[in-house]
Amino acid sequence: MKTIEQALQELGIREVMSGVSTGVEFLPAGGDVIESFSPVDGKKIAGVTAATEADYQKVMTIAGNAFLEWRKVPAPKRGEIVRQMAEKFREHKEALGTLVSYEMGKSLQEGLGEVQEIIDICDFAVGLSRQLYGLTMHSERPNHRMYEQWHPIGIVGIISSFNFPVAVWSWNSMIAWVCGDVCIWKPSSKTPVCAVAIQNIISDVLKNNNLPEGISCLVAGNAMGDLINNDKRIPLVSFTGSTRIGRHVAQTVAGRFGNTILELGGNNAIIVTENADMNMMLIGTVFGAVGTAGQRCTTTRRLIIQENVYEQVKEKLKNAYAQLHIGNPLDQNNHVGPLIDKGSVDAYLKAIEKAKAEGGKVLVEGGVVEGAGYESGCYVKPCIIEAENHYEIVQEETFAPILYIMRYKTMDEAIALQNGVPQGLSSSVFTNNMREMEQFLSAAGSDCGIANVNIGTSGAEIGGAFGGEKETGGGRESGSDAWKAYMRRQTNTINYGNQLPLAQGINFNL
Repeated sequence: MKTIEQALQELGIREVMSGVSTGVEFLPAGGDVIESFSPVDGKKIAGVTAATEADYQKVMTIAGNAFLEWRKVPAPKRGEIVRQMAEKFREHKEALGTLVSYEMGKSLQEGLGEVQEIIDICDFAVGLSRQLYGLTMHSERPNHRMYEQWHPIGIVGIISSFNFPVAVWSWNSMIAWVCGDVCIWKPSSKTPVCAVAIQNIISDVLKNNNLPEGISCLVAGNAMGDLINNDKRIPLVSFTGSTRIGRHVAQTVAGRFGNTILELGGNNAIIVTENADMNMMLIGTVFGAVGTAGQRCTTTRRLIIQENVYEQVKEKLKNAYAQLHIGNPLDQNNHVGPLIDKGSVDAYLKAIEKAKAEGGKVLVEGGVVEGAGYESGCYVKPCIIEAENHYEIVQEETFAPILYIMRYKTMDEAIALQNGVPQGLSSSVFTNNMREMEQFLSAAGSDCGIANVNIGTSGAEIGGAFGGEKETGGGRESGSDAWKAYMRRQTNTINYGNQLPLAQGINFNL
């Protein structure tokens, strides 16, 4: 595998770089330098200069002009551009995956998997470029034809989170591009180097196809978020982040009659019935709880266990957690990497103390890992706490590897516990009983946007629409018909006769 030094060189990463790009060109940025430090070893990766409001306005003008040209390109030809981008990501998968792992702190396997998601959504979008279908309808008037068509919506604002520093951008941008939109991206200030690397990778495709600047724009810096949210030139804002900030985004964009795609908090549960395959359950639960050090919106945070197998599951979990290796995520022998920063470590420690104060019983102790190899101060131990669903801390999403376990008697009770939180992203049941499966998947079952059987809560595929209900925001990205959010629907009626009958049988004679 590549070293981080080799990856940075291949991706064109320098000591200080501009965080303002319009596709091929990086423009001078007038803001402060955002310094990116790796949670893996605490070392500085690079500096990215943030955009100012003046920089933003310049980029928006360029993006607006680009949209006027890009929307005229036939959709299959836009798909061809995305196909070429997929080839570039295949070429640089190892380097970009290494950077993702190093800057964010997830395991190398997960970093490579995130780049694979980019490649997969590119492939999906290429096919989609020939399937932007509208319906035909029968008119009530003679010699009339009705149909609907879908047009590009304009400039799409993408505000992404640190935990998936490149994949979430691709879920939005690749679909938006084949739909005829252009994109302006505000990445997380915790992972800005990954965003610069993305622009470097795709720049040759844009340049070689003589495409206008402004199709793929980057504006780094925290101040860019509200500029995007308040900008009437941006009809759609896709935001990934916390429910607290998502509520602000929703209110701001709605106040100007814009549209949003919100991917917010998750408080995901697995139900373990007495009919579960315990080996499958263990793999799904442990990976779901500790993968990405608990920093996925789909992380397993609650385990709801049937009382007849509760003690058995507890022992399996304790044994499995004792075998976890915590350390440098670039070492593929390790299962758990660091949290993103010390602020997240503090939130993790406070959550454990709050759970104990509310009556929780620690089954597997947490804490900060210290010593050689852990100098960044961001490594923590995955923790298991016996808790009640009504605890205030259990009702919240803590972005850390804390798993709350609880017991139930009946399936109705288990589903009520699963649904009994403000969030509604991902859910799962492990059972070999078909009645339990179908009850969980029924209208009276899980209230989440994602409901799985005999797999964990994390690891969604791009073919299905991704997103959740309630305080998760209701947004949908990636596959299925999520593309419709990036376009505007238009109903058309053609009168090919020589009379002008009015709808609803109205007579209007002159």
